[in-house]
Amino acid sequence: MRKKYLHIILMVLIAGIFRVTGQDSAGNFDTAYALAYEGKTNTAHNMLYLMINKPATDIDTSILWASTLSWRGDYDLARTEFNAILSTTKSNREVWISTVKNELYAKNYATALGLSNKALLHIENDAELMRLQAIATEGINGLSYSDKGWYNVESDVKTKFVAAEKIEKTVTKEVNGKNEELLRKTPVTEEKLKKSVMVNSAVTIFDQRFDPITTTSIAYKRQTPFGSIIPRINNSNRVGKNGIQLDLDLYPKIAKGFYAYVNYGYSESDLYPNHKMGSDIYYNHKSGVEFSAGGRFINFATKDVKSITNSLGYYKGNYYFSLRSYITPESNNLTRVSGNLLVRKYLKDAENYMGLNVGYGFSPELRQFTSGDQLLAETLLYIESQRLSFEYQFTSKNNLSAYRTNVGVLRQEQSFDPGSYFYSISAGLTYEFNF
Repeated sequence: MRKKYLHIILMVLIAGIFRVTGQDSAGNFDTAYALAYEGKTNTAHNMLYLMINKPATDIDTSILWASTLSWRGDYDLARTEFNAILSTTKSNREVWISTVKNELYAKNYATALGLSNKALLHIENDAELMRLQAIATEGINGLSYSDKGWYNVESDVKTKFVAAEKIEKTVTKEVNGKNEELLRKTPVTEEKLKKSVMVNSAVTIFDQRFDPITTTSIAYKRQTPFGSIIPRINNSNRVGKNGIQLDLDLYPKIAKGFYAYVNYGYSESDLYPNHKMGSDIYYNHKSGVEFSAGGRFINFATKDVKSITNSLGYYKGNYYFSLRSYITPESNNLTRVSGNLLVRKYLKDAENYMGLNVGYGFSPELRQFTSGDQLLAETLLYIESQRLSFEYQFTSKNNLSAYRTNVGVLRQEQSFDPGSYFYSISAGLTYEFNF
């Protein structure tokens, strides 16, 4: 009798466990679904990654997982996932629509047309599939299609989290092959991989009198719930001297849309300032406009330099524009101003881009010989310079590694001979490994 009661109690407990597990899975799916259609594809993608690795995965979870891959630009991997789903069912309308869209995103119009034709054999006279079929045909014929693209004109995707109108707006941004959240990535954007190591090496060659300068650095980045922290060791070799600087960058979160940059550097070498400090407050508006304001304080053996910094950035499609100025007041009522303009074009995501940086103005000569962003000298004369550099960053196939190259040209006034200029060419390579 006692064994019978024990069996009954055990069965009730097991049933309760399965029920709770099922509810948790459903809740997780609804949350991931809402996040995905709010444009937070990265977060949804990470949640779904855990869900699809469970022994039993329902078809809705599999479809949403494959869709996030497609929205991220991983068209080949998304195609594999969609094919796996279609191998088990041919009557699911959503998977057919998502499969065709994936090929349209990748501009594989012939494949998209073939898939839409096949889909209409299983789901006859479907208006959305017929519309996608027409777009694929127009793509093959080289015709232009409407500005609405290939997202659902009348989306029937509705949840208690997301209104249909908002879903349509978000998908429009993603369908162009770029996810807005990826393009507008900031130093505090949540990453799937929280840690990384960065190694940099650069060389600067001059057209006269000066020996080449070599610089290296190694940094470790750790993302926390409160922001990012990046300790760094910089090394420079110039005119037979070798110097080391200890550097620390902090990117704390403040509030929605707000974050900060804080820096401190220390060195006992005369190739670097003794102390340097800087901070900026950033505001990233949902319209794509970004503002910042802050200051810099640099302590040399003979003098302190204080500068006011501000910047204005703007995201437009796949492009990012940023104008930054440095204003240095002087005791003789003169104000020195220098500025930089950065134009960057993003490729498949925020980690793949190319950019052009132009700088001009009079500034305190904190970098007698410019190499990257390193401060290499104590000269405090105000001199004129013009700078032009090109950068290109790309990632490995699994996105674990990133490679950044930069090449720059500098025309700078001689600090000891005002009105006389020299030229230099610099090149550098940065390798970053995420884990």
